[in-house]
Amino acid sequence: MYNTDLPTRAELPSSKQLLRSTAIAAAAAVAILITVVLPAEYGIDPTGVGRPLGLTEMGELKMQLAAEAAADRAPPAATPGPRSSLPGAIFAGLFIRPAAAQTALPAVAARTDETIITLRPNQGIEVKLDMRSGARVNFNWTATGPVNYDMHGEPPTAGRNSTYSYRNGRGSSGEQGELIARFDGTHGWFWRNRSDRDLTVTLRTSGDYARIIRP
Repeated sequence: MYNTDLPTRAELPSSKQLLRSTAIAAAAAVAILITVVLPAEYGIDPTGVGRPLGLTEMGELKMQLAAEAAADRAPPAATPGPRSSLPGAIFAGLFIRPAAAQTALPAVAARTDETIITLRPNQGIEVKLDMRSGARVNFNWTATGPVNYDMHGEPPTAGRNSTYSYRNGRGSSGEQGELIARFDGTHGWFWRNRSDRDLTVTLRTSGDYARIIRP
């Protein structure tokens, strides 16, 4: 009925060839992890290749902003989740899609707000939105001078190292776009003023969130 010929045993790859292909693929994955993922995400550059490519600086910036945001964030809940290790975090980021939190928040109507905060020299402040998984918010923030920022989210029962960073940067005077919540929880921005004068940040938000949490 079919004219397609079945491959002969000689044409099929041998066990040795399959093992060699698997070993090559595994070696390539490890090489990408060491030369690209570790420098770009964590500022760790075992081979020294990441710094000329600018990947190490990118990872160091991410870690610095995450540390600054964690230092200014409220203490974790009384029963924090388990602390994740660096290999576990890398594996999760590469192969596992974040799961939605088990506690669902009630549906909320779209709203629009303008939030204005003042940052003293070297001060950091965080403003968060209470959002459901998949909720969308259009945002636009401007600063009267360059600030470091980290746009991130936390689940309701956030433990240590459970923050997800959407976007971050250094020396920015403003950003705009759409924030889509990856899980139920709080999502928003942390800003730090690295200048020697007071700065004002104006945040405009419009979309699906229950409330604004600010200092």
